[in-house]
Amino acid sequence: MAHFAELNSSNEVLRVIVISNDDVDANGGDQHADAETFVASIVPYGTGGAAWKQTSYNNNFRKQYAGIGYSYDSSKNKFIAPQPYASWSLDSSDDWKAPVTYPSVTEIDSNFVFIVWDEDNQKWTGTADSTNYDWDASGLAWNEV
Repeated sequence: MAHFAELNSSNEVLRVIVISNDDVDANGGDQHADAETFVASIVPYGTGGAAWKQTSYNNNFRKQYAGIGYSYDSSKNKFIAPQPYASWSLDSSDDWKAPVTYPSVTEIDSNFVFIVWDEDNQKWTGTADSTNYDWDASGLAWNEV
């Protein structure tokens, strides 16, 4: 099955639908404009819909599978995930990165650390075995809070 993302006029993904591979092949094949035109002819646009772009469920093209809220960058021909936090920026691979590198230590005393980003304090925090920690990026260690 082939998947197509409906885009609004700002290239934001509104929804993703499934179309038969046979229909895609009969209309130019994967990533072909004729396949997108075919989808537009059989599936009415939703509110705000303006275009269809094929997306790969297996991430074989256009970087990654499109989801609601993703955007399509036509100059790069890829789908970009929504920015998770205001402080994060895109790297050269178009992946969002925090201003502080993700912790390299993911266990404390053989306990897995549940790691989350604290946007207000611009740091990684973690919980392991009911204990809270802050990540010290300079010392590459968790400090108990």
